[in-house]
Amino acid sequence: MYEVYVAARFEAAHRLTGDFGPATRTHGHTYRLEAIIRGETLKDDGTLFDIGELKGAVDELAASLHYRDLDEIPGLTGTNTTAENVANFCWERLAPALRSRGLDSLAVRVWESPEVYAAREDLLD
Repeated sequence: MYEVYVAARFEAAHRLTGDFGPATRTHGHTYRLEAIIRGETLKDDGTLFDIGELKGAVDELAASLHYRDLDEIPGLTGTNTTAENVANFCWERLAPALRSRGLDSLAVRVWESPEVYAAREDLLD
């Protein structure tokens, strides 16, 4: 199995709903967004996927979230903006362009700090 990894950063605010102590107040993070694509077969040019294309898509997604309130982003509005839900949101935004491209899976990690992340990994049917 081969994999290609890219990452980007963005600053964003959010607040959690439920029993999350002080995190129920608006606060921010320096998020790290990571995307990992996996596949078993390399193309004739020796690559799994164009790393520049993947980096561009991840950078564009991060830029759309940069200096935003995640609770006001269409697709996140009305959800509890946990790291898990933000990872799912990002996975759903990246996956369509990767389907039918000879890849097996996409993993997305959203880091809220250098010590804490949540992820979604799924097959690219």
